[in-house]
Amino acid sequence: MDHLCHHRQGCFLHTFTDIHHHLPKYYYKSSPPPPPPPPPPPPPHYYYKSLPPPSPYPRPLYYYMSPPPPLPSPPPPYVYKSPPPPHVYKSPPPPSPSPSPPYPPYVYKSPPPPLPSPPPPYVYKSPPPPSPSPPPPSYVYKSPPPPPPYIYKPPSSSHPPPYYYKSPPPPSHSPPPYHYNSSPSPIIYY
Repeated sequence: MDHLCHHRQGCFLHTFTDIHHHLPKYYYKSSPPPPPPPPPPPPPHYYYKSLPPPSPYPRPLYYYMSPPPPLPSPPPPYVYKSPPPPHVYKSPPPPSPSPSPPYPPYVYKSPPPPLPSPPPPYVYKSPPPPSPSPPPPSYVYKSPPPPPPYIYKPPSSSHPPPYYYKSPPPPSHSPPPYHYNSSPSPIIYY
């Protein structure tokens, strides 16, 4: 520090350095060693039981917890209300009307007519007498049946049905055709 100050008297830096040189030297102590560990606790006076045998059922991986309570509903958003209207002075209320007249005196009504008497209890009637059996019907004679409709009877075998003879065939050399007639009339050649 001497080379920084040419005037020894009146130099604050030199004065501070001289004072600093005369101060005793301090040595920083190291941190104290850690305290020794506590002695182990004495052995217990009882013995732990062995664990129970494992359960044959597999242990669940997790347990269902009850659902948490619902969260409180958030407060509604604040709505700014418009300022109240300026106070309006109302006119004084009208005077109250005159008190109502007193009620008329109570008139007692005549008692209501008595209710009709209830119907008599139902009486079971005896069953009606059995009706007499009707007399047997008188015998009615039936008229004879009508004759059957007329049925055509074929003629008796004494009159045989008429026969229709066929005309003989023409000779094979005749060119015109021939016709069979149902009647015994002669054949007409064309």
